[in-house]
Amino acid sequence: MKIQFAPLYIPLKRRFQTAAVLQWIFSFLFLGKRLFFQYVVGIRVLLIDRSHILYAAWWLLDWDTPHKGGRRNHFIRKSIVWRYMRDYFPVTLVKTADLDPRKNYLVGFHPHGVLVAGAFLNFCTEATGFSKLFPGLTSHLMMLTLWFRVPFFRDYLMSGGLIASDKESASSVLRKPGGGNILVIVVGGAQEALDARPGAFTLLLKNRKGFVRLAIEHGVSLIPAFSFGENELFDQVDNPKGSWLRNVQHRLQKVMGISLPLFHARGVFQYSFGLIPYRRPIFTVVGKPIHVEKKQNPSQEEVNQLHQTYIGELCKLFEEHKAKYNVPKEKHLEFI
Repeated sequence: MKIQFAPLYIPLKRRFQTAAVLQWIFSFLFLGKRLFFQYVVGIRVLLIDRSHILYAAWWLLDWDTPHKGGRRNHFIRKSIVWRYMRDYFPVTLVKTADLDPRKNYLVGFHPHGVLVAGAFLNFCTEATGFSKLFPGLTSHLMMLTLWFRVPFFRDYLMSGGLIASDKESASSVLRKPGGGNILVIVVGGAQEALDARPGAFTLLLKNRKGFVRLAIEHGVSLIPAFSFGENELFDQVDNPKGSWLRNVQHRLQKVMGISLPLFHARGVFQYSFGLIPYRRPIFTVVGKPIHVEKKQNPSQEEVNQLHQTYIGELCKLFEEHKAKYNVPKEKHLEFI
């Protein structure tokens, strides 16, 4: 394989953009997994180190915070690091309708992609202007609960507005009085990442109905959001369903709770291989609210009906905007 090296002279701004993406990749891909495995080995690692005893005490007292709306840090959300990361791709947040800050909303984000870069930048930072586009609203992005059991890393996650991915966490946001909250759920989850590759529009949604039931139980409007370009950032080793690799990935997911897509893109000093994403634009389009009537115990039929309505609105959103973002007209969403 012929290696394509990066030019020797690159504008300093572009170097900062690459550095911003590199630290994000390191944080979520390497640091997070390393700390998780340390946690699996045993919490005693933290307790034995005297320098960490105070944090261990704080951690135990603060254990439930990720399930109760989290703890954001506006200084970190507004950091210049995220603006450099935004410009690397670049990433753009697109609004199609005004939202009432007196209400709470549930946003379904699609697709997951490999590392959910669009969801993170749009809803966990101010790099794409979330607060200006949606004044009076606070965003909360759900993430696998297991990451909030990792010392120190949990605090970093919560600083951006990430909360644990469970019903308790969702309800704590959706039932807040006075409105002004948006709960963002990446509906396809980690499993959908195994189908994330350039040109793919396959969504794991057919049997994902828990978020619809949540919306009915709390009486909050559902909003579909599609992130054009999310699947274009990385290539992935072929893993068709039924293959040995896909079977291994599914087994690891069941054991560990996280998916392990074998992805690759470019490097820091060369463009031929590595784990840095390609410089390809992302446009995250937030659709119009779907009105939902509140019902404490909705029937399965009511859930199915709203689920079909949601899929229809998501398809409509995709078809109306795909031409703007260079998606071939013969391409349509596929649901599994």
